[in-house]
Parts: sequence; C-alpha cells; structure tokens
Amino acid sequence: AYVQKYVVKNYFYYYLFQISAALGQEVFYITFLPFTHWNIDPYLSRRLIIIWVLVMYIGQVAKDILKWPRPSSPPVVKLEKRLIAEYGMPSTHAMAATAIAFTLLISTMDRYQYPFVLGLVMAVVFSTLVCLSRLYTGMHTVLDVLGGVLITALLIVLTYPAWTFIDRLDSASPLFPVCVIVVPFFLCYNYPVSDYYSPTRADTTTILAAGAGVTIGFWINHSFQLVSQPAEPLPVIQNIPPLTTDMFVLGLTKFAVGIVLILLVRQLVQNLSLQVLYSWFKVVTRNKEARRRLEIEVPYKFVTYTSVGICATTFVPMLHRFLGLP
Repeated sequence: AYVQKYVVKNYFYYYLFQISAALGQEVFYITFLPFTHWNIDPYLSRRLIIIWVLVMYIGQVAKDILKWPRPSSPPVVKLEKRLIAEYGMPSTHAMAATAIAFTLLISTMDRYQYPFVLGLVMAVVFSTLVCLSRLYTGMHTVLDVLGGVLITALLIVLTYPAWTFIDRLDSASPLFPVCVIVVPFFLCYNYPVSDYYSPTRADTTTILAAGAGVTIGFWINHSFQLVSQPAEPLPVIQNIPPLTTDMFVLGLTKFAVGIVLILLVRQLVQNLSLQVLYSWFKVVTRNKEARRRLEIEVPYKFVTYTSVGICATTFVPMLHRFLGLP
C-alpha cells in the first residue's frame, strides 16, 4: 500500500524552496554556466567556474572528513532522496550559491555599469533562497548552512587577490594543460574514503573534470588564437544593452545548439570510456554496481566531463561561428 510520507500545507513555500533548491543543483550549473559563456561573457564564465570548482571541492572533501550526519528523520522530512547518503557539514548548496552570486557581483562591478545596490540585493536574495531551501527540504541544519556560507566567504576573501593572476594562467606555460589534468585527477583518485558509498566522490570528480576541461578549452583558444582575449584593463561597458526579441531568440538558439552538442559528446565519451574500462578490468557490462568502483568511476567520470568542458568552451563556439550565430 502507498504510504504518504508528508503532507504539503503551504504550496507557495513548497514550490518556492523546491525551485530555490534547484538553483544549487547540477541542473542549474549545466545551464547557467554554459549560457553565460556562450551568450554573455566568456571572461565571467571562466572566473565563475574556477571559483565554483575550488569551493565545491573543499566543501565536498570537508563533508567526508568531518562526517557530520544530516538532520534526523523524524522529526524532519527529507525531500531529496539522492543526497541522503551524503554527510551534512558544510552545505555545498549554500557554498555554491554564495560563491556564484558574490563572484558574479565582484567580477561585474568593474566590468559593467549598473546599480551596485541592485546587484548586491540580487546576490543576497539568490544565496539566501538557496540556503533556506536546505532547511526546508530537511537536508541540512542551520549550522551546516552557516558553515558553508562562512567557508565560502573566507575562500573568496583569501583568493580574491589572485583572481587576475588565475585569469592569465592559460598563457603561463605549455605544460599548463598537463598540470590541469594531472592534479585534479590525482585529487579525485585520492578522495577521502567514506564509511559507505555515497555520490560525493562521483559528484566531486564531475566538478573537477568539468573545471579541468573548461580550463584546457581556454588554453586551446588562447594558444591557437581561436578567440580574442579581453583587453587589459578590462573595459567598463557604460550601459548593458537592452534585451530585444532578436537577442532573446539568438541566445536561445545558441544555447540549444550548444546543449545538443554537449549532450552528444557526453553520451559518446561516457559509453566509450565505460566500454574500455569494463574490458580492461574484465567487468560484465550490465553490472551497474561496477560503476561505483574507484578504478572505474573516477576515470570514466573524469574523461567524460573533461571532454564536456573542452567541447563547451572550444567546439561549441566554433560551431556557432560555422552556423553564422554571432
């Protein structure tokens, strides 16, 4: 018999915080970050991705080192079943939302001209909604959320002086792409061992691999002069151009074309990498549990999402130009 696990008494709060929770999940980042790169400003997308990767890695590792449990159920009702196996402290949703919102604010205030107070309010509202959604969905305590926000704030303060230097790393050395591959893969393969399987290691590998792929994509663009680099000092755009119907349609078209290519590359590389790894380790193809083994999960995730990152920053813009999409 069907057992109702909870009753929704206020649908406004329910949908508000379900949507807010989605703003801190993968579905938001795989849409917002590529959209920013293809339609708004590649410079901003690169900086957002680098800070996001750094913050998420530290948050994920902290979870599996501290091993603080999530809130007990009952009394809370946990609305996100996939993440129940993960530990709670700190809240990586809160960390990611805070990092994205305030990195975007800091990076745009000297690049675009807009009311700073408006940008600050939007950053606070965005991060606050995501933080409150973690309490509403029963996935975190107040301490988890506050811990995530404070860790992110500290990381932004500590790394801010190096942001401009990091932006120029893609032209630092021909060995740069080797380091970008080797270091993240090493971190993923030596991820803290958990007492039981959780999706944390897989998610961390996905994040680091995507960041590595994007960084290599920017290096390729710079080395082969596929795109023009932003002028130094960064220009201040006096007025953000108004959104017209033509701009809206063009943006959606570029986004749709890019997402289709990314999904095709993701599926192709994932299938090929799994086939190679299954054959190498003599694993039955239909054995889905084998995907969770360290020697299979980390390489296939890393290769897949590194390819996705390279595709998003290099091949998608090339396809846009080929199709005549400015």
